[in-house]
Amino acid sequence: MTDAAVVAEEYRPKLEAVLRENVLDFWFPRCIDEQGGFLTSYESEGEFAGNGHKQVVTQARMVWFTARLAREGYGERYEGIADHGLEFLLDEMWDEEHGGFVWEVERDGTTSKPNKHLYGQSFGLYALSEYHRATSDERAAEYAHELVDLLDEHAKDEAHGGYVEYFTPEWEPILDGRTYLDNIEPDWSPKESGDDALDASLKLMNTHLHLMEAFTTYYEVFETDRGRECLHELLDILTNTVVRKRLGACSDKYTPRWEPKLDGEDLRVVSYGHDIENVWLSMDAADALGVSKDLYTDLYETLWEYTLEYGYDDEQGGFYFYGGFDEPASFRVKAWWVQAEGLTSALRMYEHTGESRYLDVFTETYDFLDEHGIDHDVGEWHSGVTDELEPVGRKGAVYKAAYHNGRALLESIAALERL
Repeated sequence: MTDAAVVAEEYRPKLEAVLRENVLDFWFPRCIDEQGGFLTSYESEGEFAGNGHKQVVTQARMVWFTARLAREGYGERYEGIADHGLEFLLDEMWDEEHGGFVWEVERDGTTSKPNKHLYGQSFGLYALSEYHRATSDERAAEYAHELVDLLDEHAKDEAHGGYVEYFTPEWEPILDGRTYLDNIEPDWSPKESGDDALDASLKLMNTHLHLMEAFTTYYEVFETDRGRECLHELLDILTNTVVRKRLGACSDKYTPRWEPKLDGEDLRVVSYGHDIENVWLSMDAADALGVSKDLYTDLYETLWEYTLEYGYDDEQGGFYFYGGFDEPASFRVKAWWVQAEGLTSALRMYEHTGESRYLDVFTETYDFLDEHGIDHDVGEWHSGVTDELEPVGRKGAVYKAAYHNGRALLESIAALERL
């Protein structure tokens, strides 16, 4: 057998077991709230951590994940769980008067943060599209099309490209002050976000990356002309506009005219996880559009070369969080989501290039996770692992549910099947 076949034979059963016994058994039925939607706040030992607020990003991610599980044959129960999540998402988080999803509601559905952020709308579209693909539910299709129309009408920046990100409930752009998207760092991160990082006028690579992810699924499912047009532009942004060519990596924050914001140490950073996530999500977008991935091979290899030089642990395996331009990682905690994206992206790069280095990165990263990142006793993955190999953070939080690691396991299992 080839090396790839050996890896597939050894690691596929491991990933299947972790998905079923570690991730799914931790979250379900634990996270299903009788009041609707999902509870995602859990301490390291699995106890409820007390935060009952429901944010659109995490609620939509869990709808997407359970719909994907149902579609891939993991059991009828997951279609029922996806139904439960979608009902809350549409009945309590959709703005019936103005359209689109509010940012956050209380546990009982009372709106607590009514403004609209493109990041949240992206995951709403992702969930609606996948749910329709799994169930053929026409209500989900109608809301997905309406959401695309709203984004086209209110958020699309026809003058400069891309999308405005932050709005009032009435879809009036908010171009100054702070946004709701002000807590994307984990609770154990030492990074201090300055006011400039929260400037409502900025366009973010991170937001547009996930909008591309959503439009990829939307176009795969519905094949509309508007969906294709939007996805083409987003693919251009993620493979060109946000890439600092002389650096060989991406930066996150931009003015409305797509001028990179680099005036400060907190802005001159590379997020390794987002760069390698960008690789495989742009591969998916190209596939959906029928565009050859060979056009982007140099970019994929460049982003990976930078990450492996500065953000990868050659001794222990696994990826650090972020670091300054052209220097080793400064924040060396290995976050769960970065490892998850590394698994998927490494396998995709091996499939695309045939270079064994990427297969080695996959096995090294999984082995690191298996020993240090996956909690085989309590369940789920630790939020992060320090340079001293100590776990940190909660099992579930505002941005931490079953999306990154659950998706990575599904994608990696599928890739190993192809191998």
